[in-house]
Amino acid sequence: MRVSLEGRVVLVTGASSGVGAETAKLLSARGAIPILAARSEDKLRTVSKTIRGEHEAIVMDVTDEASVRSAFRSAIDKYGRIDVLVNNAGFGEFVAFPDASLSHFQEMIDVNYLGAVRCVQEAYPLMRAAGSGHIVNVVSIAGKLATAKATAYAASKHALLGFTNALRQDCKGTGIRVSAVNPGPIDTPFFDRADPSGTYTRNLGSFMLRPEQVAREIVRTIETGRPEKDMPFISGAGAKLFQLFPRMADRLLSGLLNKK
Repeated sequence: MRVSLEGRVVLVTGASSGVGAETAKLLSARGAIPILAARSEDKLRTVSKTIRGEHEAIVMDVTDEASVRSAFRSAIDKYGRIDVLVNNAGFGEFVAFPDASLSHFQEMIDVNYLGAVRCVQEAYPLMRAAGSGHIVNVVSIAGKLATAKATAYAASKHALLGFTNALRQDCKGTGIRVSAVNPGPIDTPFFDRADPSGTYTRNLGSFMLRPEQVAREIVRTIETGRPEKDMPFISGAGAKLFQLFPRMADRLLSGLLNKK
């Protein structure tokens, strides 16, 4: 049974561009009250102008515990609750392991994994007290199917997916739902940093998802409460094949996957 989004307060991290911005727009169109959170005030202001319905824009750095706490406090002061948390903030850099510094790993873990954990730590007590809520972590198919030049990125997404699955078990009986959305490559500003040469995006071509597609699946996940969504289908199938037959899948898929 689908849940109505009318009047529901939804905090979306990484909402200043790409999937986060599109998700906020779609949520507003469905009657929800999106709270857009990101580091860039200027970019948030630009996205805010495209949303007609009631919404808020809050500057928040997911790597800064005080910033996260302050942003959640502002949202609670205004609305008294957060019905849904969408952890979408994240970034990637494609670097072969021999060229990757320790800080390369630390920064991605801090944003992609610990950033979500910090937000959940703020949202969980509120939802637990309310006896309801939904945490949606936008992970990546890289959390299941790792590729070359993505040791740090894949590790951060594996960590986030493991956290999501364990959190779902911890939340049983609390009224809090926990979901993971695992998209493949998306045509967003993510690749301005991850793939500055454009090689990866050119090699993928039409295989890349559009941010609007991913936003629709995030909203559908909120409405249906499904625990997990892999996209596109072929990526999800590849991940399942690798889990069941890792040696064969590695032999069959490595050439197809390593496009960086």
